[in-house]
Amino acid sequence: MPETPISSHDQTSAAMRIADLTAEVERLKALVATLSRALFGARSERQQEMPDQPSLPLDDLSATPPEPKPLPKPTVQSRAPSRPGRRNIGNLPAHLPRYDVTIEPDTTTCPCCAGVLHKIGDDVTEQLDVVPAVLRVQRIHRPRYGCRVCETAVVQAKARPRPIDGGLPTAALLVHVAAMKFAWHLPLNRQVEMLAGQGIHLDRSTLVHWMAKLAWWLKPLHATLAATILATPKLFCDDTPLPVLDRTRRRTRIARLWAYAMDDRPWLGPAPPAVVYLFTDNRRGSAVDDHLAGFNGVLQVDAYGGYNRLTRHHRPGGAVTLAYCLAHARRKYFELFVATGCPIAAEALRRIGVIYEIEARIRGTSAENRVAVRQAETLPLIEALKPWLMDRLTEISVKSPLAKAIKYTLGHWEGLCVFLTDGRVEVDSNVVERTIRPVVMTKKNALFAGSSGGGETWAILASLINTARLNGLDPYAYLVDVLERIVSGTTKANALHELLPWIWKISKTETALAA
Repeated sequence: MPETPISSHDQTSAAMRIADLTAEVERLKALVATLSRALFGARSERQQEMPDQPSLPLDDLSATPPEPKPLPKPTVQSRAPSRPGRRNIGNLPAHLPRYDVTIEPDTTTCPCCAGVLHKIGDDVTEQLDVVPAVLRVQRIHRPRYGCRVCETAVVQAKARPRPIDGGLPTAALLVHVAAMKFAWHLPLNRQVEMLAGQGIHLDRSTLVHWMAKLAWWLKPLHATLAATILATPKLFCDDTPLPVLDRTRRRTRIARLWAYAMDDRPWLGPAPPAVVYLFTDNRRGSAVDDHLAGFNGVLQVDAYGGYNRLTRHHRPGGAVTLAYCLAHARRKYFELFVATGCPIAAEALRRIGVIYEIEARIRGTSAENRVAVRQAETLPLIEALKPWLMDRLTEISVKSPLAKAIKYTLGHWEGLCVFLTDGRVEVDSNVVERTIRPVVMTKKNALFAGSSGGGETWAILASLINTARLNGLDPYAYLVDVLERIVSGTTKANALHELLPWIWKISKTETALAA
């Protein structure tokens, strides 16, 4: 019996079906590889760089990258190259208190003539020591003075206001608990156990109440910080989920902490590094619209669709310019390369890496210089990258992971190119990404906020503590002084801007120099 010939239409359909199935297999393989890496692999992209590829310093562009080399056949380096150990060479800081331990010889009699030895020198070495945190009780005495003649006149100093009326903690203890949680990621239940080890038995709810009261005192300063940051013409924005306990459903619901950051140091601008977190019960785009009411500058963000409402021309305050993050686009090629070793993804990484090399070289120069270099060196690279991506898109299945990565890049092309014409704009949004890390670390240990009020407390305390750290301050020393000034009324409500971390730092430096 003769075989029935297969029509050209059936052959085309079969070929399309095979291509679709092949693309689906590739997608599933990439997904499995990505999930395996998320569970068992290195989290840092730096630990997975390709051999001989120029270093892509996405987290810190201050490092000078090596000269680019030809890219060999893509392979994945399983372990990061070993680094030599670092030693602390030099004297210990002079501000640390010293105490002396003298080690005398067993005898001061001369072994030759039995005469008395006299001191002719002294060898001094220093070691770093520690005194563990010690709880102590502050006893406040208020003497009363009376007149022997009048016998009715009694003079006594007024009691100083406390952060918590009739409460146990001093300002220092409140700030210590807050700094341990929001700066060093030690949850309250562990701090309760540490206090119990020193004989102070408190319920965790007591510390929760302390943090709520501390946030109440600092809320006006947090509002001042937010107003200062949101008034700048260029912002970074990102958000992170924050589980909040929902007692009505006996489980957690997902709220959000929105991070708004500013940092003009890369282009020698006036704004210091700072971040403010704002709490919302959901991730609706209207929340960002409310936060940025009146803002019409440049907002550096990821590709979350909720930001698109900010670009409307009829928006009150004017349209916002969205600058997208090149690191997010690069990450899609990186994950695909790690999962499949795709040579097209490797080439995309190489091209993007050259852009980052240029950014590393011009970091810390003026905005005008950055624009000039970008126009001369980066613009040709960007202009060559787009048609190259479009050509690759015609060669692969539209359902493949590589196609999705390319479509992501091309779909956000205009926002990814904003940095070419504005020297104030960074190539990525890693400035705000770094401010999210402390929140994630605290969240990993504390698991969730107890309520919406707890989320507000989290936002207030984390904002001030992390901004202090960004400005090189010890958050404990900073907040103790700030809280005492606010509670005592030394700093009035109309002068709260003096307590912003970067201004407070300048004031303290000037005071120290004057002394």
